[in-house]
Amino acid sequence: MEFEFTEEQKQIKTSVREFAEAEIAPHVMEWDETQHFPVELQPKLAELGLTGVIFPEEYGGAGMGYVEYATIIEELSRVDGSVGISVAAHNSLCSNHIYQFGTEAQKQKFLVPLASGKHLGAWGLTEPSAGSDASGTRSTAVRKDGGWVVNGSKNFITHAIHADTCVAVAVTDRAKKSKGISAFVFEKGMKGFSPSKKENKLGLRASETASVVFEDCYVPDENRLGEEGQGFVNAMEILDGGRISIAALAVGIAQGAYESALRYSRERQQFGKPISAFQAIQFKLANMATQIDAARLLMYRAAWMKDVGRKVTKESSMAKLFASEISVNVCEEAIQIHGGYGYTKDYPAEKYWRDSKLCTIGEGTSEIQRIIIAREILQQAI
Repeated sequence: MEFEFTEEQKQIKTSVREFAEAEIAPHVMEWDETQHFPVELQPKLAELGLTGVIFPEEYGGAGMGYVEYATIIEELSRVDGSVGISVAAHNSLCSNHIYQFGTEAQKQKFLVPLASGKHLGAWGLTEPSAGSDASGTRSTAVRKDGGWVVNGSKNFITHAIHADTCVAVAVTDRAKKSKGISAFVFEKGMKGFSPSKKENKLGLRASETASVVFEDCYVPDENRLGEEGQGFVNAMEILDGGRISIAALAVGIAQGAYESALRYSRERQQFGKPISAFQAIQFKLANMATQIDAARLLMYRAAWMKDVGRKVTKESSMAKLFASEISVNVCEEAIQIHGGYGYTKDYPAEKYWRDSKLCTIGEGTSEIQRIIIAREILQQAI
């Protein structure tokens, strides 16, 4: 059992950290305050191979695995979770759905420009009435003239406004319930396909989140993704990998908050000495460091299992659940260590805390993760 990165993995970690410090860190608070989605980063992300991390070079990707991918998301999120979640949604949701279940023609048409960074991807599952119960999708797709007419909406969609390509699901046979939901690829400019309300969020404010609306949107049959009726089933498989992304996002945010608190504790003087000299602060830092390391190990276990082709439903949910909840805790402790300054925007602790909360909600709430984990361990017991 190896716990060390290869030289190549170390180089990837270092290069992404240097990029994040140089290109993202100077703008973090400005982007957060203005809710600016940094489209100007896209060419730079593409140049580093971060728009197609987990896809083969033949499709314009970087040909890396999930271990490298998790490392990349962590390093980006350590500086700004908004960029981390943006890269994650583009890679593991939209692009990966096409890679896993698309035809060769669909991969050439849609995946190649996504992986190479020429196009930006979005993925739509959640609806106003279908959140944790994603099988309760209301959007419909009805056959017509060799294609489908789609009506409905999706909300909380990353890149809803700027996306060139959007993978979304709709009901094609209501009687079959979850086996009657199909996936489709929507292209920017399609008549009847448009972005709607942009959300004014607590955290991750530089990550674009909005709704998309389908109003008699005609989609040719060649844009149906995967087998008819398998869209929901396939989406659940995509989320197995996506939850590794959220674990990495959570670990990165927690790491950033921990480092800021550690620095502050060494600088802040009280009673004639730095507050890091007091046991109360030392215990907080010790707990934070231990929790982050434990979450990181769960994350890498799931990533490694994904790379070797093993089922990761339980492990990715465990990693996502634990990492997201310790992230919120670590970020809150970072605020506490900063004291009154932690409650101001003069220091980064408050932003890390705001960003961390989404990790316990997105791609399945903590409650849903516990349901998944319980189901998996009870099935194994049989």
